[in-house]
Amino acid sequence: MDRLIYTSMTGANAAAHRQTVLSHNLANASTNGFRAELSAFRSVPLQGSGSNTRVFALEATAGHSEAPGPAQTTGRALDAMAVGGAWFAVQGLDGTEAYTRDGAMQVSAQGQLVNGIGLPMLSDGGAPIDIPEGAQVVLGNDGTVTASVAGQPPQQIGRLKLATPGADNPLERGDDGLFRAAAGGALPADAGAQLRAGVLEGSNVNAVESMVGMIAAARQFEQQMRLLSTAESDDKAAGRLLSLS
Repeated sequence: MDRLIYTSMTGANAAAHRQTVLSHNLANASTNGFRAELSAFRSVPLQGSGSNTRVFALEATAGHSEAPGPAQTTGRALDAMAVGGAWFAVQGLDGTEAYTRDGAMQVSAQGQLVNGIGLPMLSDGGAPIDIPEGAQVVLGNDGTVTASVAGQPPQQIGRLKLATPGADNPLERGDDGLFRAAAGGALPADAGAQLRAGVLEGSNVNAVESMVGMIAAARQFEQQMRLLSTAESDDKAAGRLLSLS
């Protein structure tokens, strides 16, 4: 009986976790550069003497989808989309270098080039990029940042850091939604990386697929709860039979 309880209880917990992952993905279906979180079920035997026949069902996060999001042409000078596997480098709130595919940029009140949530965009030297007051900014396909002030010739003031993670040092999503190198530290700048100015990358979440997955997870949760109810009923029936003997 307890084998059924173990399996059903952990299966319901795994289904609830999958619902959380899918709802988070669905909530970010319109977030620029968002990478859908992946998840997978696996079985884990219960450790301990006499418990080797009991198995937990576990929902584990398997990383994120690397599929590119749709390109959305905006024509805005400070919008950019990283090409291929490149990522923009930003400075996280904790001061560490982090990475994002969201290329919606703006100039802050302090004159720094920042992303949509106010985090400084980093140059290929790892420092924030300062924009001259009143300058018109143009982004080059190689990430160069050129500022034009009225009455003066255009001046290159830096180059956005574009980093391309590899299989030996992939990116992992942090609690703040930004990605960082799994091995720690900062990734080297990719001199060959390119961007498309005036274009933003949308989320790679498939809204329909996420909705179907949420329905399936809800049904699976209900099925596991019914199994728990069945186990409770069987246990009560067995207790009544034993009391009659």
